[in-house]
Amino acid sequence: MGRLEPNFEGETVVVTGSASGIGREVATRFGEAGAAVIVADIDSEPKDGDVPTHERIEETGGTAAYVETDVTDRDQLQALVEGAREFGGVDVMINNAGLYIGGSVLGLTPEEFDRVHAVNARGTYFGTQVAALDMIDRGEPGCIINTASISSSYAQFGQVQYDATKGAVRMMTRGSALELAEHDIRVNAVAPGQIATEFVEGWTEEATEKAANDELLKPVPLGRAGHPEDLAGAYLYLASEDASYVTGELLYVDGGWQVT
Repeated sequence: MGRLEPNFEGETVVVTGSASGIGREVATRFGEAGAAVIVADIDSEPKDGDVPTHERIEETGGTAAYVETDVTDRDQLQALVEGAREFGGVDVMINNAGLYIGGSVLGLTPEEFDRVHAVNARGTYFGTQVAALDMIDRGEPGCIINTASISSSYAQFGQVQYDATKGAVRMMTRGSALELAEHDIRVNAVAPGQIATEFVEGWTEEATEKAANDELLKPVPLGRAGHPEDLAGAYLYLASEDASYVTGELLYVDGGWQVT
């Protein structure tokens, strides 16, 4: 089977939370497709590689820059988007930064609640806002893609607060798509399932080799954990002209989880 190979030459793509994991792979694929990529994260050092993402892109002939960014700070997000004008202005904004804190509804502390909501919900909201305002100010169409989760629609034991933030991301995506359509800005989301990254505690390389009887994989019809490479194509599709009539969509990439 062939691989989707859209051309993003001349376009600027901002990816938050792209030092590691899903964001790292997504940023790399956009770089391979010709985009100028802004790698935004609180730290440039990857958890799952030895070369920072922006250097990884540059080593293969792409154009990239790293910008230290805390997505819970609107001013930093504003500066991030303004900085993208050095490359022509943001064409695709990917709100990917996320934080997972597990725990029962009976025991979560206010500090833990605020932390996970600040990154997942607040970060997505203001990332969308500042990118859309910049696109409108420049009079340019654009695309915003949020990283949601199967937790956007399905409750899972021991993660009420995380599920709540991803449910918020789903509705932010739909509401923003409705409001921004008149400005020719499309807003969609990707909903990953069980993805083997350092984001989820316990998902080490060794753990990904476990058979389908692993407790976390029982709901997955394809019988394996996903990998960042399984997800990147979904982002490229939603950002491409092939998805020019797609907005407000939540695209599941979960090995079939949602059909069980």
